Amino acid sequence: MPTLVPAAARTMALLEVFARERRELSNSDLARLMDLPESSCSDLLHTLHELGYLVRTARSRRFYPTGRLLAVARDISSSDPLYAVGAEACELLRDRTGETGLFGRVENGVVRVLAFTAGRHPLRYMQNVGDKLSLHVSALGKAILALGTPEEAARQLRLKPLKKIAPGTITDLAALEAQVAKARRQGWIWVENEGGDGLGAMAVAGYLGGEALALSVAGPVDRLRANRDTVLQALRDVQAIVFRAEPDEAPPPAPARRVARARASIV
Repeated sequence: MPTLVPAAARTMALLEVFARERRELSNSDLARLMDLPESSCSDLLHTLHELGYLVRTARSRRFYPTGRLLAVARDISSSDPLYAVGAEACELLRDRTGETGLFGRVENGVVRVLAFTAGRHPLRYMQNVGDKLSLHVSALGKAILALGTPEEAARQLRLKPLKKIAPGTITDLAALEAQVAKARRQGWIWVENEGGDGLGAMAVAGYLGGEALALSVAGPVDRLRANRDTVLQALRDVQAIVFRAEPDEAPPPAPARRVARARASIV
């Protein structure tokens, strides 16, 4: 089991203090805000200053992050780091159920597919990475809404028109809120004939790096209904590997490798 590295934890805590305070800070300011000895805080500030991540004012000797940190963050995020985690999680779901696995997030009233693995059956659900799904018919989206408050769920559902897409599409806001509330109580959601006639999906959600994300299994509703217990167990197993239950918990170490090891253990 990996252990916490204090120096790394202090570095991230220091950057979070700057993000919160939004002003130049002295060594004594930071030591007080981080509850650290001034000597330890001084060593940390000196290191980050020498590496070019902090600047220091000439007279007041206060510190503030440089643009180098932003440049590094932009380079990292240019290739979405969640893709590798989501892709392997979707593959694991496919291996466990034979059905299509999807991984996504809610963005301004729609669901964006971040990763996708097609099922093994000739008749299977197909999607593309980057596609946007209507929130009010998406198992992924409703599972994510169930993590938050009823007020936030209602706000997100009002951002886009609630159009009738398939025979089972729910367009009544109160009914959608009740569906999300049920998912919040049971920890998963099942939808059928909402985004397409004959299409079913089951989804779970959680937090990764503080962000709310979801995993789902989708396919012909009759086949999913017949294997509902198997699908739910697979989702719960992968959920436990990939996600945290609360947004303020630290993200799991190397989640992509954990998913890969889990997949190897069942093949």
